[in-house]
Amino acid sequence: MQAKTEKRQRPLRHIEALAALLVLALVALIGPASASPLDDAMDKVFTVRSADAEDRFLGSAFLWTDGTVAVTNAHVVGPAEEVRLIDRHGTDITATVIARDPVRDVAVISLPEAAEGLPLAPEAPQLGDEVFALGAPLGVEFTLTEGRISSLARQVDIAVPMLMLQHDAAVNPGSSGGPLVDKEGRLLGMNSQIADGSRMFVGIAYAIPSSELSRIVTGLIEETLLPFPTLGLTARPVDRQVAEALGTEARGLLIDGVAPGSLSEAAGLKPGDIITQASGTTLTNPGDFAFAIEAATADGAATLTILRAGQELTLPLPLAEPEQTGLRTRDIARAPATVASYTLAALGVTLDPQGTVTALTDNSPALLAGLAKGDRILAINGALQDLATYELTAPALLLLEAPGGATRHIRLDPWHAPEGVRPVGGANVLDPDVVVF
Repeated sequence: MQAKTEKRQRPLRHIEALAALLVLALVALIGPASASPLDDAMDKVFTVRSADAEDRFLGSAFLWTDGTVAVTNAHVVGPAEEVRLIDRHGTDITATVIARDPVRDVAVISLPEAAEGLPLAPEAPQLGDEVFALGAPLGVEFTLTEGRISSLARQVDIAVPMLMLQHDAAVNPGSSGGPLVDKEGRLLGMNSQIADGSRMFVGIAYAIPSSELSRIVTGLIEETLLPFPTLGLTARPVDRQVAEALGTEARGLLIDGVAPGSLSEAAGLKPGDIITQASGTTLTNPGDFAFAIEAATADGAATLTILRAGQELTLPLPLAEPEQTGLRTRDIARAPATVASYTLAALGVTLDPQGTVTALTDNSPALLAGLAKGDRILAINGALQDLATYELTAPALLLLEAPGGATRHIRLDPWHAPEGVRPVGGANVLDPDVVVF
């Protein structure tokens, strides 16, 4: 009986052995699972943080195609000389901002070691193409969102000579500087803005196209990109209502103001003038002016055709500025010395004898740090202090008791008070039709 059982089990063992060999052969043939193109692209994304004691989250960045630099928005790094770049594997490096263009909103960051960068997409995207936004929206690191191209050439700010990709992949504050890629993880652009007037994503986002980005990044690195000149000019589009009031055609720019000592004043421009042409380009659309000025920058001057009191005049507009602001320089005069110490009173904090806050000025760094009227200061840096005479010589940790008895800590740093929202566009908040050139 036992012999018959063993005979029946032998074929089963052979089948199991053959199955195991087949699995091993398939594994050898297929090889280990490889990362998806989007996963590879995420490996080339950075979270950007300040390289100071405040350790602020700034935005996103990515490894440029040549692998020697990272690229982000100029409004992400601000005036910083150095920033920290952190990849999703936890590698944390301090890197130098070597160039920035605040008008075109691009900054270049030097890397200590070269690596494989994001490849450029071989073709520009088409309307309706699927795209992916990579970055850190709202500080949520290494996030991928999906959407589609909804416009191919949108001039978001008429004072900036740039046509951007419009898409609906979700981006939010913190996404700025992150790449926009196709399904193969190839670079299509850099996410830079969301719909004007909205702090959060509402279905419209803008990215600088990779073709424009290549021109700007190369020009910044090689120091061949001319900065867009500051004209000292505020103007508004001549729309149908303005044209009807002035008895003219609905095209061009109506000058609202000219800054003293500016290039526009040197050209003889005056409030009330209507600019109709710039270096031979008729201003059919208000944004045409910025592109005409950019094209004329290499010549050092533009020729403007204006209407003044119904008369057509031609004026030369100089475009050479006394100093270039596109590239970072290290020989700029040092800023005034910072304040060495602060009392609480100097920070706009009024206390009663028990250490309870009775008043705070509207711009007090303590208010921005989270101190509120009615809070009682129990300790500073873990110790009781004479609050009337105590001087902060460094950022301090305050233990507070709220009116209801709940306690909490806040970090008070008068030298690096939290900033408000930094607008990207150049619109006048009191009159959105007015644009600054």
